[in-house]
Amino acid sequence: MFADRLSASAQAIQKHFDLVLAALDNVPVVDAMAHATHGGKRLRGFLVLESARLHGIDATHAIWPATAIEALHAYSLVHDDLPCMDDDDMRRGRPTVHKKWDEATAVLAGDALQTLAFELVSRAETSAKPSVRADLVLRLARASGVQGMVLGQALDIAAETAAEPLTLAEITTLQQGKTGALIEWSATAGAAMAEADTTPLQSYARALGLAFQIADDVLDVTGDSATVGKAVGKDASAGKATFVSLLGLDTARQRAADLIDEACDSLAGYGNDANTLKEAARFVVTRAH
Repeated sequence: MFADRLSASAQAIQKHFDLVLAALDNVPVVDAMAHATHGGKRLRGFLVLESARLHGIDATHAIWPATAIEALHAYSLVHDDLPCMDDDDMRRGRPTVHKKWDEATAVLAGDALQTLAFELVSRAETSAKPSVRADLVLRLARASGVQGMVLGQALDIAAETAAEPLTLAEITTLQQGKTGALIEWSATAGAAMAEADTTPLQSYARALGLAFQIADDVLDVTGDSATVGKAVGKDASAGKATFVSLLGLDTARQRAADLIDEACDSLAGYGNDANTLKEAARFVVTRAH
């Protein structure tokens, strides 16, 4: 069931991206945006759609914030791949934007995707209530900015030249911003749209986000670029502290599994309706085995 829903949500988001981008001028930066938003499992968008379903929000409304979070995530990847940051040539098995075009186009495409995300969330199609849309925008600003993803990115960059490797607590804080903040926004979006309590899904997302990053660290050690879709082994070659380097491979895997148990336990109040979200959490760990 989960694999089918994940695939269906990815296709729905791609279709929506195609519609949104087709309405824009046919210029190279829009082509670069389309390139950046193509492919990937779209887990964040799936979490929006699934949390909306859990709260009775129709998919015709939820597809707008689902596409928005994937646009924002794509922007972060475009900028993260730039030579001034991680300097990657491949993303999702395809050339990165600055490789296919140039650095200036990549910067502008990333900027445009970021602002597009806020536009999509702000659309009346997301919710008839302006207060709901405003709340989603505020949450997204906090999750993506200097209180969330950008902070995590800044801490990650600073760690590369730090005199001492990061501690486990410091890496956890870093990743809760860099990876976890957008996952938390995604998983709580449906509850926010329904004006319901976001606490259970917030707990779910925080455990899920950390497990996701641990799984990424495991894949950086055990995966290959063809399967992962990007360069692997860069953290080790750069001497960066990771969950794997600090905990060891087996303990890191066990920590991720424990976090997934925590995430699933947080959904107990939803009963069987949350089974797909529980499967999504387990998927995060199994992809690293």
